[in-house]
Amino acid sequence: MKDPAVALTRRRLLACGGAALGQCLVEPWRAQAASPPAAITSKPIHSCILIFSYGGPSHIDTFDPKPNAPAEVRGEYRTIATSVPGVRVCEHLPRTARLANRLALVRSLHHPMRNHNSAAAETLTGRTPAGGDQELLSDDPRGVPTLGSAVSYALGTRAHILPYVALPYTMYNVVQLPGQAPGLLGGGYDRFQVDVDPNTPDFHLAAFDGAANLSARASLLRRLDHASPDGHATQPEIYRERALRLLASPEVPHLFDLQQEPHRLRERYGRHRLGQSLLLARRLVEGGVNFVAAFDGRVNGQEENWDSHTQLFARHRQLIPPSDQAISALIEDLDARGLLDTTLVVALSEFGRTPRINKSAGRDHWPDCYTAVLAGGGVTGGAVHGASDKIGAYPAFDPVTPADLAATIFWRFGIDPAKEVQDQTGRPFRLSEGEPIRRVFGA
Repeated sequence: MKDPAVALTRRRLLACGGAALGQCLVEPWRAQAASPPAAITSKPIHSCILIFSYGGPSHIDTFDPKPNAPAEVRGEYRTIATSVPGVRVCEHLPRTARLANRLALVRSLHHPMRNHNSAAAETLTGRTPAGGDQELLSDDPRGVPTLGSAVSYALGTRAHILPYVALPYTMYNVVQLPGQAPGLLGGGYDRFQVDVDPNTPDFHLAAFDGAANLSARASLLRRLDHASPDGHATQPEIYRERALRLLASPEVPHLFDLQQEPHRLRERYGRHRLGQSLLLARRLVEGGVNFVAAFDGRVNGQEENWDSHTQLFARHRQLIPPSDQAISALIEDLDARGLLDTTLVVALSEFGRTPRINKSAGRDHWPDCYTAVLAGGGVTGGAVHGASDKIGAYPAFDPVTPADLAATIFWRFGIDPAKEVQDQTGRPFRLSEGEPIRRVFGA
């Protein structure tokens, strides 16, 4: 993982991110914002919070238990009833169980990628990686964009001044995990990356320190830049000016100020990395940010993720409760503030775990069938879409792919998933090859 001490500094923003952040504010070069599809059943959402649990939680030991399966499949945990009759979940999800009538469970998600990197790329972009199932796959600058970048691009003039934020760290697995970059859309649609733990007592972004005193540095940068031959400002200059305005905006730093939140609410989310990350995500969407990617995989600051090849039940016993606490708090908080209808929450991972427990009391990688959890954004509460077979190995009916999930997100934003857009060189590509999961939204 990247050192959290390497914060997003003003130097990095101006030297590396000025053009990228500024370009985020520019209308798409091809004016490709899509018109809402006719089949949508409610107003388009304004925001999406994507919660990505890196490493792969066991679907059988969380949201798709198999209590009647053999012991080597069903595992150690008991199941509990939820607020939806007939729907049961793991015993370590009591808060989420009470909110099941506000959730939709997609129990038939699947894809062919078995390695972390390739599976993350497929899940976070909705596309099968061109390089196939490779563990050391890295992002291709000409590749397909991550969902947050694609949404930012497709929203066009509807996009917020800060359309896409990722937190609380950049995901690494030997190399930077693919699927996090804007790819062929270019740096102008890259994420605003937070690399600081929001649970630290002095959490703040150094990028905004002394933002009002940046005028001298900006003047120096302008003098060093070369003007265009016709005397007009070059594109990088325009982007930099807009990036500086972003930094100088009093509203944007306020979005990251968790000190404004009541102590009781911060405790409800949980005083751990994921809890405070999701509280920050709520602040961001409340302030108008369109897409927030919150990455989970550490607990209480420890280098733990969900990749439980050994001693799965002990590890998941640590990881599930903070997730249960934080995600349930997010849904309740969004609902209390009137934001749940306009915010789609999607919680998933790169894959699930093998149906059968291995010799090390763990479960291995299993992309053939696992579960995604949806809430808000017009979701029909209590819905269960698709199902796995008796041991959670393969979809029994209504299979769903990451492409379908990506299409669903675009569709709920009022963006046609089939819209053909163009990269910086004019090459056409379709936003998504999938189909929206309309039935989860009553369509």
